Amino acid sequence: MSYELKNTKQSQNATLESCNSVEVIKDSSEELPARNGLIHRFVDSFKRPVETGYADNSDNDGDGEYQCTDDVNSGHKHKSLKQNIRPRHTLMMSLATGIGTGMLVGNGKSLNNGGPAPLVIGYVVVSTMLYCVIQSASELAICYSSLSGGFNAYPSLLVDKAFGFSVAWVYCLQWLCVLPLELVTASMTIKYWNDTINPDAFVVIFYVVLISINFIGSAGYAEAEFFFNTCKVLMIAGFFILGIIINCGGAGNAGYIGAKYWHDPGSFRGHNDINRFKGVVSVMVNAAFAYGGAEFSVMTAAEHSNPQKSIRSASKKLLYRIICIYCMTAALLGFLVPWNSDELLGSGGSATHASPFVIAVASHGVKVVPHFINAVILLSVLSVANSALHSSSRILLSLSEQNFAPKFLNYIDRRGRPVIGLLVSCVFGGLSFVAATPKEETVFTWLLAISGLSELFTWFAISLSHVRFRAALKAQGRSKSELGYIPWTGLWGAYYAMFMVVAILIGQFWVAISPIGTNKLDVNNFFENYLAMPILIALYLGYKLWSREWRLVIPASEVDLVTDRKVFDAEVLKHEQAEEKERIRNSSWTVRASNFWC
Repeated sequence: MSYELKNTKQSQNATLESCNSVEVIKDSSEELPARNGLIHRFVDSFKRPVETGYADNSDNDGDGEYQCTDDVNSGHKHKSLKQNIRPRHTLMMSLATGIGTGMLVGNGKSLNNGGPAPLVIGYVVVSTMLYCVIQSASELAICYSSLSGGFNAYPSLLVDKAFGFSVAWVYCLQWLCVLPLELVTASMTIKYWNDTINPDAFVVIFYVVLISINFIGSAGYAEAEFFFNTCKVLMIAGFFILGIIINCGGAGNAGYIGAKYWHDPGSFRGHNDINRFKGVVSVMVNAAFAYGGAEFSVMTAAEHSNPQKSIRSASKKLLYRIICIYCMTAALLGFLVPWNSDELLGSGGSATHASPFVIAVASHGVKVVPHFINAVILLSVLSVANSALHSSSRILLSLSEQNFAPKFLNYIDRRGRPVIGLLVSCVFGGLSFVAATPKEETVFTWLLAISGLSELFTWFAISLSHVRFRAALKAQGRSKSELGYIPWTGLWGAYYAMFMVVAILIGQFWVAISPIGTNKLDVNNFFENYLAMPILIALYLGYKLWSREWRLVIPASEVDLVTDRKVFDAEVLKHEQAEEKERIRNSSWTVRASNFWC
């Protein structure tokens, strides 16, 4: 049972907390009989919320503000999740959530595989593709802001259930694997200071801290991410300034560097065009992994206090993240670290591999600062692990609600925590205790193999869902004026993103089976770099065989455009936009500047 908004007049006794979502959300714990004692309250918090009656409209006006229905928006399943993510959290998430292993550590492997030029080229290409994907996701997220599963549910609703099942599960496996991957990376980061203490000792500390944060609920996750992301943004800004000073000879003992490393050892790794092109392709895959988490602002729409405003703003801020945090730092690393450095991950020439950000400063004689950078890198890695634990539990919840996973995974307690999903994610986190083994980097590679390509699958699914959604609107005689957000990239952006994903997957298949620097086929390297594809195909075919549904896509005329979708009134939207413009025009210059940039 759900509640459909019938007019915009709000009763004094209404229980709706967010007018931007049609969901009825109330902290049911307020209705519970009080139990004395901290332990009793802690135990009670893990029980299911007590159902409260929201259908009593006796205190409302004669027309009734909310009408109780059994069919409209019946798919709203997130009514027990707390909306504790505020605009300030969304701001920092859109700027820095997901910045971790892929960028701060994995860029070292990309630099070693391709050189400085492929590092920049790869990030620029993937960045243009990602921006188009997020624009598509924003349109769908505004229309389906309270759809159970968020963008993981779009393919099942708009494309095909088997396709949605396989992509959603691979995405889930990605974030289940990212938690131990990041904890292993954290133990590797600690080795910069001390390589004699058993790494598992640090893993235990980090593991307990992350579990504690996530069992606080989405409020704990959001506040932790706000702190982590603030540290990351400040560190990257400081690194960028210091990096330019070092390159110009103003700090360190290397003097003026300029473009020295672009000439010696060179801008590309490899002695022929084939190997150079392979280097570019390998960078693109790592860049896709590095951008993992960029879609979090869309994924958590059900927990935003104001989903329409937050997603709109986050989509704009993504540009700053792409240009300033990823592309510009990638270019700067190429000017400060040669691709043949034996300290880079993947070089095989050093007992201890460090982040390229640390190498960029420490190798030029700058003291103390590398320790601060390494400390923030450690916080960044823990931030991604925190996001992985939070997101994987909610992905398991959405899979259960879509009947793609066992029903017991949809258990949500009185504090709005998907407890069973959190416990499953914590079990996967136990893989991180391999940090003490000599095969630590091998485990790192295999965990990356599972998670590396899944971002590309998810981006393709979002873009394809956008194309099918627009096709369904046209086939069923619907107008685009019903949409709350229309991306300026349009459908061409979605087609461009799909084309680039397919091109990268083809290129990565070639690089995986015939590694950089050799013309021989390597089966082990293939599975290390392409393992996610066989998993996706197996899940897709398995669902087809189980369901006996053999059609490739849902016909556009049969796509359900009613259930779970918010239909906007074009005239009302124009009126609201005009009011907002007038309000901003009459505001102070600081408000106008904030609105323009944020």
